[in-house]
Amino acid sequence: MLSLRLPTRVLLCTLPTDMRRSFDSLAGMVRDHLGHDPLSGDLFVFRSKRGDRVKLLYFEPDGFCLWYKRLEQGTFKFPAAADAAGLRRAHKVGEHGLEIDADDLALLLDGIDLASVKRAPRYRRNPDAGSPNGRAETTPVLTHDDASASR
Repeated sequence: MLSLRLPTRVLLCTLPTDMRRSFDSLAGMVRDHLGHDPLSGDLFVFRSKRGDRVKLLYFEPDGFCLWYKRLEQGTFKFPAAADAAGLRRAHKVGEHGLEIDADDLALLLDGIDLASVKRAPRYRRNPDAGSPNGRAETTPVLTHDDASASR
């Protein structure tokens, strides 16, 4: 059985990528365009110019891993900006990148257009919130999509 350790952060490159690129040249794009360390263990996602191919790159303790998918029909619809409709949480990284939720990546890879997704409001602990007594605040965090869906 194949068991994979998946990274916790997902960084999406918004530039179209030449799918002939492999480990080292994709790692160079991570440094140059996303401003991140390719050895960090984060998951880096690249989309082809036509949009029918995607590559995922991440580093495990003993080397790089590369996942490649080619669609026989259709395209991957990636967001162009952090405020794109349907993204749960996203923010810009580097010159040409977005950090997105792993859930959003799973939807994108399944062919779901995030602009058409309706999300119900859900409680999420704010990781930045804290209180003087050392306990985390319990105020729910709603993203703009969650807030609009609750209206």
